[in-house]
Amino acid sequence: MEKAIAKGDKEVLVKIVKLCQTQNMKGSEGGWKEFLSTHDSKFGSSLGDPTRRSVDILVAFLKTFTKEEDMKFFTKVIKMHENQKTMEELIKRAGHKESPQQRLVCLTYSHPLYPKYYSFPSYNEEWVVTRMGKYSKILRSKSMIAIDCEMVLCEDGSEAVVKVCAVDEDMEVKLDVLVNPMKAVSDYRTDITGVSACDLEGVTLCLSDVQKTMKKLLKPGTILVGHSLHHDLEALRIDHRRVIDTSFIFTCLDKPSYYTPSLNNLCKSILGYYIREEGAPHVCLDDARGSMKLVKAKLEHGFNDPIVIPSKNLPKTELVKLLLHNIPMVVSCQELRKLFPHECAVEIEATLRSKGSKISTFAIFKSSREANEAFEILEGEMEKDSDGRPQKRVQLQLSSGTFVSVCVRKMKVEPAGASCIPTKKSIEEEIEFGEEPAASDLPEKRPIQDEIKASKRQKKVIKCPSGISEGNLDSECKHVEEIERLNKKLRQRDEEIKNLHKILSSLTRKHGL
Repeated sequence: MEKAIAKGDKEVLVKIVKLCQTQNMKGSEGGWKEFLSTHDSKFGSSLGDPTRRSVDILVAFLKTFTKEEDMKFFTKVIKMHENQKTMEELIKRAGHKESPQQRLVCLTYSHPLYPKYYSFPSYNEEWVVTRMGKYSKILRSKSMIAIDCEMVLCEDGSEAVVKVCAVDEDMEVKLDVLVNPMKAVSDYRTDITGVSACDLEGVTLCLSDVQKTMKKLLKPGTILVGHSLHHDLEALRIDHRRVIDTSFIFTCLDKPSYYTPSLNNLCKSILGYYIREEGAPHVCLDDARGSMKLVKAKLEHGFNDPIVIPSKNLPKTELVKLLLHNIPMVVSCQELRKLFPHECAVEIEATLRSKGSKISTFAIFKSSREANEAFEILEGEMEKDSDGRPQKRVQLQLSSGTFVSVCVRKMKVEPAGASCIPTKKSIEEEIEFGEEPAASDLPEKRPIQDEIKASKRQKKVIKCPSGISEGNLDSECKHVEEIERLNKKLRQRDEEIKNLHKILSSLTRKHGL
């Protein structure tokens, strides 16, 4: 280990020292600042930034650690650094010599969400870091393994794997096992996972057993395939760098660059069929095979043009709701009711859906108009989710006096320039759900035929702007259309920049920088 530290470049040495600081690790001569106080009579601990220290000082500090667990920690960080450097070199040298499989690896790596989703705390004790191998061997390897996992929510707020499946490129099953989470489970999510408490009775296989099996499957150079694969890797506590994430490798029509379609929708668009019925539990093996089939279809047919994602028609009963999500688990339904004014007729659905340490639920109103009005009066930063649906990040003060952040989202995408004036259809919906609209909300009563005639008359009396002949009107209209197109593109860029800022902030908090 001492040789590895002595040979390490400054970048990895700085990273290890910073991690020692955040983890409050101490060697035989204390922590980083204590070490500096005794080894630098000129600056002492006042110059505590490791990036401004020499390699000799960094190496000397790290050599004060002799415990076995510290050595394992350093080895893991060095391996992570080497893997990252190898990946960067692979991307840098990308060209005509790379295989089609490696091009999909590069496509995954270059996705704007990759830095956020694939920055794992792999240096922690329970994590396994696989070895990438030599550069030349990696380029020759075309071996692929696709995986999918099902996770349950545990009482301590963490997620644990209960089912793991893996297939190779020939769809041969390499792994299909149930896993004992080895701790108390609060929610089996049976409607999603298809796994219940009864299924796990007598299961002795644990996470470390699965990690050992996965290490054997993931030989140096092997490409790991999956859909939103970072969720599976986080649950398995495995850091494997050479990956193809099927949610990253397809461009979707009329969607922002950071949009990630569902596996079910991708299979419908690319393979021609859904892999599960709406609302049916996940079948782990089908999901793993689905991911591999998508990669093989991409390799064979390209799919370089934007694909159309099937649109989902929401039932009217869904339009009277607002989704409340990204809620800390400590927040109750009674506390969530405080998001809306007292006079607002709203019911907070008691069934809470959990995802990691966060929960979600619905606020249900009497009509879609009331749901829209409640959303508009909320104070919070307006943004859009990956599907383009409007949402706000709202600060909620709990009874304890503390503030928490909650996301409130509309149920459907709104067309650009959508008017807040109630339409005949929206008023009919309100009547259907049992609420009479206010008189002030009703449009002026006149036959629909009169409205159509009036609209036609307006179109007929449109005149060319002053100084523009009718012959040049088409040309001017084209200019207006081009301006609108460019404005739309600018808005999309603004959304992408905002998303990148969020990713940067998330990474900064995650690594304590």
